[in-house]
Amino acid sequence: MNLFFTALMFYTRLPVPKHIDHSPDALNRATIFFPFIGWIVGGIGVGTYWLGTVLFPPGNLPVLFSMIATIWVTGAFHEDGFADVCDGFGGGWTREQILSIMKDSRLGTYGTIGLGSLLAVKFFALQSMLSVEAFGWAVALKYVSAHSLSRLTATTVIRALPYAREDMDSKAKPIAQGITGGQLAIAALFGLGPLLALMAYTGLWIYALFLIPLALVRWRLIAFFKKWLGGYTGDCLGATQQLAEVVVYLSFVSLLWVSI
Repeated sequence: MNLFFTALMFYTRLPVPKHIDHSPDALNRATIFFPFIGWIVGGIGVGTYWLGTVLFPPGNLPVLFSMIATIWVTGAFHEDGFADVCDGFGGGWTREQILSIMKDSRLGTYGTIGLGSLLAVKFFALQSMLSVEAFGWAVALKYVSAHSLSRLTATTVIRALPYAREDMDSKAKPIAQGITGGQLAIAALFGLGPLLALMAYTGLWIYALFLIPLALVRWRLIAFFKKWLGGYTGDCLGATQQLAEVVVYLSFVSLLWVSI
């Protein structure tokens, strides 16, 4: 429970017991709960969407409110990382330049355009996914699985690459020691859980094919980070989470379109 609350404290704005501290060792071991945090964040998004459909007509407003809720509960932790990656790789031509730009707290042109485009795609993908079918367990599991799978994808990057910053001075410092195979296996159970529940509930095992585009995104990002940085940073993990989440939404929308 201490490790769970440590992860909750690190990855969200939600309150935790006062005795939970910022021990680097605990934060490192708490990485196994990163995908499980997706259950919580996704659940809050689903709950907000449902409440929005009760108070307002189905459509744009409930979807927008659900996005705002997930951004608030995480403190825009991952969106900030995605914007920094856009700025860093957009404006830097060397490893040192990229790392320096990503560390800058100011938002540049590449980050603004990248984050705006990402949020726009996420909004319309969610709108297509949530507005077409009646709200129920299947819709809720789709939403939650996007959050858990995307965080699992980011977790695998920690396993695959070394930490890129030599000064160890960033938001990812506590998890920079990497994770073991056993820890990754536990994280995988949390990450795949909602998708497996969705397949069991609907009886549609075709949803397992969504792991293919996720694997392709993971492979490309790992190769990209390794080429330019020789490893990952906290911003790279945030960007990975955001891109993987959008890919899952797009996969659901694409399947729905093809089936129609």
